[in-house]
Amino acid sequence: MNVISTEDSAALVVALGNGLTQGTFVAGEYGPRLLLVDDEPMLLNSLCELLKGRGYQLVTASSGSEAIRHLEKTKFDLALLDLRLPDYSGHEIMDVINTRRIDTKVIVLSGDTGIDAAIGALKRGAYDYLRKPHTREELLTTVDNALKQKRLENENHHIAWQLECSEKLYRYLVDSSPDIIYTLNGDGRFTFINDRVQQLLGFSPAELIGKHYSELVHDEDLERARYVFNERRVGQRASRNVELRLKSNLGNELDLTFENTLMTISFNSMGMYAVGADSEQREFFGTYGVARDVTERKRAEAMISYQAYHDILTDLPNRVLFKDRLGLAVIQAKRNRCGLAVMFIDLDRFKLVNDTLGHVKGDELLQQVATRLKNCLRRGDTLARLGGDEFTVVLPELREKNDAKVIAEKFLETFRLPFVLEGSEFHISASIGISIYPEDGESIDELLRHADMAMYHVKAQGKNGHAFYEEAMYDATYREMTLEKSIRRALEQNQLVMYYQPQVDVATGCISGAEALIRWNHPERGVLSPGEFLPFAEEHGLMIPITDWMLQAVCKDMRDRAQAGLAPIRISMNVSPQYLDRGDFAERMRQVLPQYGIPPEQIEVEITENICIRNPQHVNEQLTRLCQIGVSVAIDDFGTGYSSLSYLHRFPIHTVKIDQSFVKEIQREDGHFPVVLAIISIAKGLGLNLIAEGVESEVQARYLESCGCSTMQGYHFFQPIPARTLFEILNHKQAACI
Repeated sequence: MNVISTEDSAALVVALGNGLTQGTFVAGEYGPRLLLVDDEPMLLNSLCELLKGRGYQLVTASSGSEAIRHLEKTKFDLALLDLRLPDYSGHEIMDVINTRRIDTKVIVLSGDTGIDAAIGALKRGAYDYLRKPHTREELLTTVDNALKQKRLENENHHIAWQLECSEKLYRYLVDSSPDIIYTLNGDGRFTFINDRVQQLLGFSPAELIGKHYSELVHDEDLERARYVFNERRVGQRASRNVELRLKSNLGNELDLTFENTLMTISFNSMGMYAVGADSEQREFFGTYGVARDVTERKRAEAMISYQAYHDILTDLPNRVLFKDRLGLAVIQAKRNRCGLAVMFIDLDRFKLVNDTLGHVKGDELLQQVATRLKNCLRRGDTLARLGGDEFTVVLPELREKNDAKVIAEKFLETFRLPFVLEGSEFHISASIGISIYPEDGESIDELLRHADMAMYHVKAQGKNGHAFYEEAMYDATYREMTLEKSIRRALEQNQLVMYYQPQVDVATGCISGAEALIRWNHPERGVLSPGEFLPFAEEHGLMIPITDWMLQAVCKDMRDRAQAGLAPIRISMNVSPQYLDRGDFAERMRQVLPQYGIPPEQIEVEITENICIRNPQHVNEQLTRLCQIGVSVAIDDFGTGYSSLSYLHRFPIHTVKIDQSFVKEIQREDGHFPVVLAIISIAKGLGLNLIAEGVESEVQARYLESCGCSTMQGYHFFQPIPARTLFEILNHKQAACI
């Protein structure tokens, strides 16, 4: 890759294999120009590598002063700005941008987790604020959206510039008589009209002299034309900027729109009187006007207005227009004492299509969805796209509640047909919430909020359905909001703690490892098990910060154990699908383990079979990277998912854990339990480690040992215990043996 210096010398630098040098940009004659600012070379090079090859011109800076020099010398479409720099802060650079009116969008990339930093950036006009570490897709999507908005603003500025130039041109043309200039007598007949009418309307001046103005005016505009062509006022009170449509004789069917600036000419007359008598009289003579063609301006204004109130992707009304129409529908419903319905529609499994096929195909799917939804509605109904995969509908003049149910069922029925993308069929469904005026609310915000709550109720019940709002949904939503705030507070106030359940080798009596299990030390409810809060955290996107905390806590406990001189054991920790989907889990592990001096071979990551189903190729890449740094991988709850055998062959798995549901079935030592025997046989045949979970009795332990499974965990040996208790056991038993 060739790299060209931004300095005046324009020296050519070869940067193959060495990353981008500071103060350079990727060669490219066209494409948006981006300024990347970060004082950490590794992060800066990583950012460049991520963005290169996408048609961008990339300029880098490692300090605030260097960034300001680039901004003053070169026009940038977008700046990706780190807040913490050696000389200037990111906020100070944004102040310079605002003070000097530098026309560039700004995306802030910062590792600062404080809210003040984000608020400060957004107050200074930042397009977005991304916290490090961010995902590749999140960064690329944000950059793409910022550049799209920039392009749209440039287009609007260009249109506004065209309009301004057009107005200046019209003034010049009026002064030079290129527009239609005319005079009318008191009866509204043309007494003069210039040659411009021939070019614009196809009528010669001779044809119009003596004719009444109404022969040129569009029939629908005749009433307004009377005020224009019979104007008797003068000065500032005269008619100005009145728009009329005039007929054309040029052989096309389009009527041109003209803007008329009029003035009335007043004459002084002198009458004939007898000797010794005189008088002055002002008599109305006629009208003088200049007609200016504003057809193109009207089209440009219509386009700008349309873009302001419509979603560009689907051509549907946007949030602003939807609320306006909903407000009108509410007013009409109050006046007519009738009902209306508001629907909130959220697509199910849309993220899977986006992740699998990319955002371009995701956009195509949204367009197809919009078309299908519109075909289910009446003429007076309004369908809008709020953003992402969220749509809203207003059904005015609702006769009865069941009418809204009929429309919702039509929506669900149309989703049962497959969507075709890239020649392949995809199936998605929708969750629909419905609120009814006036029983569910009388304001726009109430109706939308309650429809949204009903939609989330459908999501919680399994998706692919519809539901009307009920009071109980508000209580459930309030409880969810309270729980979400409590979990976030638990992270901030260190209320989460790690427990460990030892894994025992029954053949030797030694503790060979332990599974890390999170607990919530709730200030009011005491110690909560994972089942009481992790499912909610998974559903509401809180597993990423929780897993980050868990990784740090496990490493800290392992460091404390090593400092106490205890024998090393392997610690296994569960990883949620959300965390594995983030794409940088292996890199995160590579960074954290050295900080605490933890050998990678002492960590084992547990995943469930269902993770493998979501995105097999991506999961395989992540697990392979983990194995490359020395971390082993275990499949948890083995046998409860799908395609288990194929995943054992495809993925770098080291350990198989027999699910406790199978162990629970073992009630007698001489029984026959084929599933357990099959799992043990598979693990041995593939040379994998084997651990049985949920062992609660001596009978189960003896049966498993006799069948070839010697490593077990469960209440028969140990309950989950705090780290300090685990250390005491390890220290007391010497060499981790019991």
